Amino acid sequence: MAEGLRVTCLGCGQANKVPADKLTAGPKCGVCGAPLMSGKVTQVEFEVLAKAERDDVPLLVDFWAPWCGPCRQMAPQFEAAAGQLAGQVRLAKINTQENPVATQRYRIQGIPAFILFGKGRELARAAGARPASDLVAFVRGKLGVAA
Repeated sequence: MAEGLRVTCLGCGQANKVPADKLTAGPKCGVCGAPLMSGKVTQVEFEVLAKAERDDVPLLVDFWAPWCGPCRQMAPQFEAAAGQLAGQVRLAKINTQENPVATQRYRIQGIPAFILFGKGRELARAAGARPASDLVAFVRGKLGVAA
């Protein structure tokens, strides 16, 4: 049997175990039925992020605010990166205006800011708007994954 990986539902916050060989087979949350590996960006609240950062599957988080022009310009690029990283990395966004405790906990000094989490650790961070290709290269480089 394949190894079970911890994958937190970005919708309800429930931790799920997913066999590694099933990550690309459309796994769903055992509680709410939401897709766990959708290949799309999911808006999260602080409580869910605090759980999901400990997952076995890497998580790239965009810290943003609705009043931030570069953050709004970045949104389509972040969505495009989610599609390119589908099955390898999950992408989430957290609104720093609605979740100021996240800004404090993760020491965000400017937005947009991106933090790559894996197995309870911050693996890397980047700041500023950038094209999807740069985000994908950043993540793959930090994870040692080939294109």
